[in-house]
Amino acid sequence: MSRIGKAPIEIPGGVDVRVDPGNVTVKGPRGELSQRVSTDMRIVLEDGVLRVERPSDEREHRSLHGLTRTLIANMIEGVTNGYEKRLEIVGVGYRAALKGQDLELAVGYSHPVNFSAPTGIEFDVPAPTRITVRGNDKQQVGEVAAKIRKVRKPEPYKGKGIRYEGEYVRKKAGKAAKGAG
Repeated sequence: MSRIGKAPIEIPGGVDVRVDPGNVTVKGPRGELSQRVSTDMRIVLEDGVLRVERPSDEREHRSLHGLTRTLIANMIEGVTNGYEKRLEIVGVGYRAALKGQDLELAVGYSHPVNFSAPTGIEFDVPAPTRITVRGNDKQQVGEVAAKIRKVRKPEPYKGKGIRYEGEYVRKKAGKAAKGAG
């Protein structure tokens, strides 16, 4: 039995979960999220607790069991607290600024890179070298943060670029460190 899949999901107050065949909709104080799920998985809702049950021990059902439970738990967490990813910019003259809802990045190109916020995502720039991506959908927040990071990935020689907060960039020795030989 999947350890993740068999764990029950507590539904906090103010959150409404609607289960239709093949679809789960979660409505909470921060908004509404919907997710398609496998019709094979049985989602049981009773007394403010949600359980995901699988019909058999086939390989496909075992893999869908934990996935379905995690997707629903992430939706419930998203509509109650939301998700955020923090990025930091390293490099001389590299900075970010908020222009309305859009993000403007100056990261060493001849022009600033504008990044518009998709629906359900908001940007925050607490400092010129810090970016916070917030939203209700965990997958969307992670994907937007990854796209921002992709604008200027951290390079291994000087460590300049956009990285996740706390990310370690392994530095390489340059040509000068090889030695005269």
